[in-house]
Amino acid sequence: MKMRVKMGTFVHPVEEPTDYRAAIAMALHEELDDTHRAIKTAMRWTGASERTVKYWFSGERGPSGDHLIALARHSDAVLYVILALAGRHIVEEADD
Repeated sequence: MKMRVKMGTFVHPVEEPTDYRAAIAMALHEELDDTHRAIKTAMRWTGASERTVKYWFSGERGPSGDHLIALARHSDAVLYVILALAGRHIVEEADD
């Protein structure tokens, strides 16, 4: 399942994410890549520990509460995944 966020536009994945932990991990990888710098960035965004953020990136655990809100505040990919999991899709109207 591949998702792209480009300049504020969400390109829908072929499959909608259904597993919360895997969907958040996918969004984090898409937004931040898979480097130690990405871990540090998510730590700075949320105030979570390095171990906690590594769990999110691996899909072993998912963020909850304040951490989830902080991620959505900084990451379009995480926000769109949350909306997709909730069945709330953003529909953009085409210019005529």
